Amino acid sequence: MLNNIEKSIFPVLKDMRHFEKILKSQHEIVVFLETRVSQLKDLVKYAHQHSKKVFIHADLVKGLKADEYGIEFLIHNVKADGIISTRGKAISFVKKYQVIGILRLFALDSHALDHNLKICNRVQPDYIEVLPGVVPKIITEVHEKTGIPVIAGGLIRSEQDVINALEDGAKAVSTSNPELWKLM
Repeated sequence: MLNNIEKSIFPVLKDMRHFEKILKSQHEIVVFLETRVSQLKDLVKYAHQHSKKVFIHADLVKGLKADEYGIEFLIHNVKADGIISTRGKAISFVKKYQVIGILRLFALDSHALDHNLKICNRVQPDYIEVLPGVVPKIITEVHEKTGIPVIAGGLIRSEQDVINALEDGAKAVSTSNPELWKLM
């Protein structure tokens, strides 16, 4: 687990034009949302040289399958500090290697929420990223039913969205909006 993510923002790199901005920021963690497998190792190495921890969304790496071998590659070859996935099985593999595992949960409807809560309770990820992160009641419910710290992500568009998510129990907020990275 991370020492202090309380009231944090995780900059999410969707656009490589913002990579240098993230590296120069005070943020400890950067999330790679959409990358190519061919560039990952160099990007992670460069981020580590700037004292950043790198979390990679395994499902969205172009050219990588988020199975046991893909996870093993991200951990051993790329040296990811954490893995994000919507797949419980992928997070189970991550946990075997004692790397931070974040299960991304989409709160689309009651059925999807119930299904995802069962996966969370079975897999026991280190953190759960709830999307959309602007649904405060769901953030509270997920934390209460799992006991796992929640990261709010998705549709975080304003400072008020960040404040609301943190006040409603999220430990951190992930956002690809560079304007919001400066809040914390």
